[in-house]
Amino acid sequence: MAGLTLGLLCLTLALAEGVPPPASSAPPSNLVVNPGVEELDDGRPACWQLYQRGANTAALVSTSDEHSGRRGMTLRVTAYTDGDAKAMMAERAGCAPAVTPGLRYDLSVWYRSNAPGGSITLFRHDGAGWHYWTDLANLPAAATYTEATARTPVVPAGTTRIQWGVSLAGAGVVTTDDYRMKEAGKPPANPICAPGERCPSGAWEVMPYQSPVRGIHAAVLRTGKVLLIAGSGNDPGEFAKGQFSTTLYDPEAGSFTPVPTPDDLFCGGHAQLPDGRLLVLGGNASYPAADGSHGYKGLRASYIFDPETNAYTRMNDMNEGHWYPSATVLGNGDVLSVGGLNERSEGAVGTEYFSSTQRRWLAPNEVTQTYRFWGLYPAMILTADGRLFYSGSHVFGDGLPGAGASLYDHTTGKITDVPGLQDKDRRDQSMSVLLPPAQDQRVLTVGGGNVVSNLDAVRHTDVVDLSANRPRYRAGPKLPTGFREDGARQKAHEGKMYVSTVILPDGKVFETGGAVHNRADPVFEASMYNPETNRFTDGMARDPVPRGYHSSAFLLPDGRVMAVGDNPGDGSFDNRISVYSPWYLFEKNRPAITSVASRTWKVGSTQRLTVEGDIAEVALIRPAAVTHSSDPNQRYVRLPIVDDDDDGNIDVALTPNPNLAPPGWYMLYAADKRGVPSAAQWVRIEAPATRVPPARRDAAPRPRAVTVPAGVDGCVRSYGDGSQCVPRTFPSMVVDRCGYLRERGLTSLPVRAGDPHALDRNRDGVACGQGD
Repeated sequence: MAGLTLGLLCLTLALAEGVPPPASSAPPSNLVVNPGVEELDDGRPACWQLYQRGANTAALVSTSDEHSGRRGMTLRVTAYTDGDAKAMMAERAGCAPAVTPGLRYDLSVWYRSNAPGGSITLFRHDGAGWHYWTDLANLPAAATYTEATARTPVVPAGTTRIQWGVSLAGAGVVTTDDYRMKEAGKPPANPICAPGERCPSGAWEVMPYQSPVRGIHAAVLRTGKVLLIAGSGNDPGEFAKGQFSTTLYDPEAGSFTPVPTPDDLFCGGHAQLPDGRLLVLGGNASYPAADGSHGYKGLRASYIFDPETNAYTRMNDMNEGHWYPSATVLGNGDVLSVGGLNERSEGAVGTEYFSSTQRRWLAPNEVTQTYRFWGLYPAMILTADGRLFYSGSHVFGDGLPGAGASLYDHTTGKITDVPGLQDKDRRDQSMSVLLPPAQDQRVLTVGGGNVVSNLDAVRHTDVVDLSANRPRYRAGPKLPTGFREDGARQKAHEGKMYVSTVILPDGKVFETGGAVHNRADPVFEASMYNPETNRFTDGMARDPVPRGYHSSAFLLPDGRVMAVGDNPGDGSFDNRISVYSPWYLFEKNRPAITSVASRTWKVGSTQRLTVEGDIAEVALIRPAAVTHSSDPNQRYVRLPIVDDDDDGNIDVALTPNPNLAPPGWYMLYAADKRGVPSAAQWVRIEAPATRVPPARRDAAPRPRAVTVPAGVDGCVRSYGDGSQCVPRTFPSMVVDRCGYLRERGLTSLPVRAGDPHALDRNRDGVACGQGD
């Protein structure tokens, strides 16, 4: 059966009052009136109502097919053409539960369904009437009664009541019973600044709309728009249907433009090319088999997205498939990629080289090959001398053999160990960033965990000076502790994986998001790192939306930070968009770049800008192309001021080293003596004379395949619908495994192939269901 999907329902309902509620009321622990649909009103469940829209035939009836008690409630849709039908709490007072603004609520319902187009829908009531509010948990189809749980967002100001229920946007039948709703309390406290006030903590805003696609990948284009790529979006159902998606988001207009997506680009790589187009490489050729016979398989395909045409164009294929590959822009504008899984679910060991002038991937014998497996999304940062620094940040499981970090000369194949990285086997989905300014050649690596051992994520940070004769990591300051979802402070040893680090135009690094365990236990915390003092300032405003697996944060041209995504173990995805305004956006009299003499710059050139304000620093920031806590091309290039006249004109010098400022489009910022930066102007650094590496006919023989477990992502695929993640290893404190899963939205999971965790104790084919 097809899985239930969440649909966006933009329907406004009129308030209906005056009908008295049933005689009985729900206990204080359950805010739902008539939760077991036992009481009837004229033959229908009391306080429940059928809402219908569009061309279809629908009925809502009481049924003896119950989960408990004597009755259940069935919504049936036939003769479907369009629209939807909903079984929801009646709008009237006494039926729709009263709520308190600022609180969140936990919802649950038991259901069974054969419907391909169902959803859970939530509406809210304020002084203007009833309004569609939001979508909730993703629900798989279920032949037997299955519990679905979800937590609402924070109730907006002015809201007095909510109503929720089940909707069908297609022909089918869904039967429900035993609804439950209780207070979940307030989210962790978040500083808020009033307009006109100084705001050292900054402030978050959750947009009043959601992304129409799952933002697995995000790239800021030279147009200022953001490309959000989902591919199949970690949804095996979408993959099976061949439905892949991308959207182009305009932050200024709040609009989305769908982009036809030719392949499953889910978990591929990407890099900004010198001409402003985006190279997208690899992706997903197959999801793992339930029996573990194979894992994810990598695509060989690659595409270029052109912001002029808003379309993908296919390039030649890579030499092997790559799922979770790196993508680093070199000083000549070419792109080097290593790592990931190939089309046979093995560790990909070939070095791939894309020539930006020839518009093709070179053959293996045209590139120096080491045939080393670098892991998944290995963070490869271009250094001043043209080598690549593997920082030790990666995705899934243990780090590489050795000290956990290394310098890689891709022209000769020489690899030099860089020691000192703390706890290298717990740096899974840490994030590494070349600190501002790029000329200083220092890298910060933050946080991390391990999805296989599933130990608590670490608070470690490490800093390395790559300009030293023998680079070595030194322990940095600990990450500040944050708050769990229930508002409790983290334990002193707990850190974050899935963390995001964003270079800001004031020269600081903003870190945000993350979670303690594999696809579970989000952390609400944000801080500001100062490269000059090597210190974090905590107490920054915290994103109210959980940002764990498949989340990203990145800089927008106006100086704000945008955050997308969260894909917990229950298979759901949070499509809300959050935007952070740092302290400088609250300052008065921000400086400005009013004109740029030339939009095209050569390395080593001097460029004239016209500015407003007492400018103290000018810098270029490379636009993001980020996924999975990985954006190795992120960098801040300082532009020394070499002349400053009295008419608002300043001359700045661009480094002559293209390895410090690889060719491509950059956001240009100017900051005053207070450290307050301007909004960005866009300029392009031209590629120097390109030299393709000489053919390597004497490449080393290809080694035997590198075996990678089918459960490399830390998930057992024996349970659930394929998008859900039952951990291979439970956190050490877990005693009741089913209880742990239920708390995280995983319950009544179909057993697909074996029962390795013994979760189906009554052997009815459903793990953590009734009787287990």
